[in-house]
Amino acid sequence: MALATASAWQFRRQGTTVEPFDPSKSTALVTTGVNTISRNPMYVGMAGVLVAHAVRRGSWRTLVPAAVFVGVIDRFQVAAEESALRASFGAEYDAYCDAVPRWLDRRSLTA
Repeated sequence: MALATASAWQFRRQGTTVEPFDPSKSTALVTTGVNTISRNPMYVGMAGVLVAHAVRRGSWRTLVPAAVFVGVIDRFQVAAEESALRASFGAEYDAYCDAVPRWLDRRSLTA
């Protein structure tokens, strides 16, 4: 939850929306704080909560909601957000995408 909360705080601090259903309302490209380790730290945080719940329950079956969440968010929500951000911020957003992973990867460890 720390990733999600810290990212939402950065969005508010920069005066842009955290509303995921209308990314065209974004007024700033947030590339600071936890947004340097993932382009989607709010979703990473939410997925982390689901994984933590599964671990606490001690059942592989409880990982299914986390996998479904990541799949649906990645395919539909993140894709729509990326399209809107690319339209709004162009080359600046492309450079951000080149530098920071969509979810988490080895680049996240060096940020």
